[in-house]
Amino acid sequence: MKKILLLSLLVLFGCSENEPSIPIEAEDISPILIGETLPNANFQNAEGNYIQLKAVLEEKPTILVFYRGGWCPYCNVQLSGLVEIEEEVLALGYQIVAISPDDFKNLQTTTENNNAKYKLLSDPNGKFIQEIGIAFKTSTMLKEYITTKGQKGETSAVMPVPTIIIVDKKGVIQFEYINPNYKERISGEMLLSVLKTIKI
Repeated sequence: MKKILLLSLLVLFGCSENEPSIPIEAEDISPILIGETLPNANFQNAEGNYIQLKAVLEEKPTILVFYRGGWCPYCNVQLSGLVEIEEEVLALGYQIVAISPDDFKNLQTTTENNNAKYKLLSDPNGKFIQEIGIAFKTSTMLKEYITTKGQKGETSAVMPVPTIIIVDKKGVIQFEYINPNYKERISGEMLLSVLKTIKI
């Protein structure tokens, strides 16, 4: 009887610790907060090489842009808009890094389609977006849509709520913009205003 009770408790409590549940809806995420420090992570670049987040952030204060993928028209509008303000962003002492759960094989195409000079990185299996609490499950309908867009590799089981996180060189969050409505993104003008206000 005791063994059965112990097993039940492990199922109820132990599994939830090791395998945190992923929200089904974008509105149900629990994101990391301003003032917290981002965990380190391994991303892939367009060549498939692994890059540590810590090494990227040590270069300069960073605008991290979490987008759904190169298949997403709203994401591409946002990525193109960042190209337009990149010179001003650099002049203010920041760099732009865009991250998605897209397979790394799609990054070069997304870069070329948006004429981006900033870094685009792949978060394999959406592991990092899960860690920082902005991931939700990819619906069957969305997976079916993505397959019509000629994406390479497998579609991630999770998607990020489109998010902007501004961090200092130590990875401490100074500002974040998170909107469950994937059609709404922060404007370049507003982002520049925020950068001018933050003292890093």
